[in-house]
Amino acid sequence: MPRPYTLGVIGVGNMGAALVRGLARSGALPADRIVVYDPAVEKAEVLAREVGVAQAEGPQALAEESDYVSLVTKPGIITVVAREIAPALTDEHVVITFAAGVRLRQLAQAITTAKPGLIRVMPNTPALVGEGAFSVSAGEVSPERLAEVVRWLGAVGKVVRVDEGAMDAATGLAGSGPAFVFVLIEALADGGVAAGLSRDAALQLAAQTVLGAAKMVLEVGKHPAELKDMVASPAGTTVAGLATLEQAGFRGALMSAVIAAARRSRELSG
Repeated sequence: MPRPYTLGVIGVGNMGAALVRGLARSGALPADRIVVYDPAVEKAEVLAREVGVAQAEGPQALAEESDYVSLVTKPGIITVVAREIAPALTDEHVVITFAAGVRLRQLAQAITTAKPGLIRVMPNTPALVGEGAFSVSAGEVSPERLAEVVRWLGAVGKVVRVDEGAMDAATGLAGSGPAFVFVLIEALADGGVAAGLSRDAALQLAAQTVLGAAKMVLEVGKHPAELKDMVASPAGTTVAGLATLEQAGFRGALMSAVIAAARRSRELSG
């Protein structure tokens, strides 16, 4: 008989809950087609009550009742959970991992009782506000089922397909990148305060400036260098600030931060 739920989500911390809320809110997947489980039972209970999703009794029960199983747990226990649900999986299932550093082959090695479709996703924290950046790599899964997962993720952010060999780079850029941007916003706000703005005004202006600039990159269709030149008029305030950033090695520091984060991701994944 058909399974009662389309998507099962194991782990409803910040990221898992953001995914469930985003899908239900957008209508990309109705709440009554989603089932969740978390060892912290009260978390799952709260989410089920708020969103209207179902709550499974355990990981195996969730897998038995779902077509797609998302593992949104800490990286260190992903393979443990995969082994736990393996007896309930069939070749028709799709298993999706949301953990940094866990490769598709590691997931496949943990599931020896069947050969479900496997998809690896690297999310980032802005998914909590519906503006995530998701890097997606696919194992042996049909194009139709992969497209369905991409559609769901698109409900809470932007999705970019990458080869699995580039996942560490995607982790260094999009996974760690929000922290770099938070530092940038904090520094811009501090500069505004030093120049005479109130703390609240400086923080709001800094955050909105970053948001607006990012939206221009995504929507205007021009290279960031072109957009920069549109702001930097000859002998003006902006070009004076850009000269200071170049002298301080701002561009190189950001590049080095991404490379260092990607290197660490490779180390963690072995």
